[in-house]
Amino acid sequence: MEWFESEDFWKNYGPIMFDEAHWQEAPAIADRVMKLAALHEGDTILDAGCGVGRISVELAALGLKVTGTDIIQAELDTAAESARDEGVEIDFIKADMRKWCRPAAFDCAVNLYTSFGYCDTIEEDMLYLKNMCDCVRPGGTFIFEGTTREIAALYFTKGEEFDRAGYKVVTDFSVTGDWEGLRSHWTLYPADTDLAKNPAAVPVVDHTFIQRLYPATTLRDKILEYGFKSAKVYGNWEGAPYDEYAATCVIVAKK
Repeated sequence: MEWFESEDFWKNYGPIMFDEAHWQEAPAIADRVMKLAALHEGDTILDAGCGVGRISVELAALGLKVTGTDIIQAELDTAAESARDEGVEIDFIKADMRKWCRPAAFDCAVNLYTSFGYCDTIEEDMLYLKNMCDCVRPGGTFIFEGTTREIAALYFTKGEEFDRAGYKVVTDFSVTGDWEGLRSHWTLYPADTDLAKNPAAVPVVDHTFIQRLYPATTLRDKILEYGFKSAKVYGNWEGAPYDEYAATCVIVAKK
């Protein structure tokens, strides 16, 4: 089992990664997805790696027919609960995108927020990407947003310490290979821990993982190879250039 397949990992780290700020930005991101893909009420969309349904629920609230896939059942259960609370219907499926594909079934597919680059091999990453692309029907749109090699370099930090979700969180980041990956070490301590006075404090949870980093051009070219007629790279959700001022990487591809 790979780390991202562990229910325990997401139980501990989900509330840390999806803080209030990330929830607050979800409606605006869903709105941009709908506009960039020129979607209309009743159109179908796949949210691959949907997690707790942060974006799925907002897409459904806009009138789209949403299918959300994720490998973690606990995340899907939380997403389904959120959908019920908001009064929207979403088809949540426990699925590994390296193995699951519904060819030409969706008007749009999205993969958002650091949800890519964690497989053991490049070949598995590319299979994940290809399956998402294959889910889009002719004339449809694929939108990728996430951390590329350039974004990781632009915003690299050695780490930080902050309080969130009832924990004191300490992060430490380092580069692996020739900017081939970003190593992330997340340590969770009880919220009242004073590390300055007690540097030997025992953490509640300690986890390290590596995200493989791809240049945006590599991802763009692969998406084109997988059957799309065009693929444009932007530096934010508003369509800014992908340059030294880019806030993130957004690739919008048309099939």
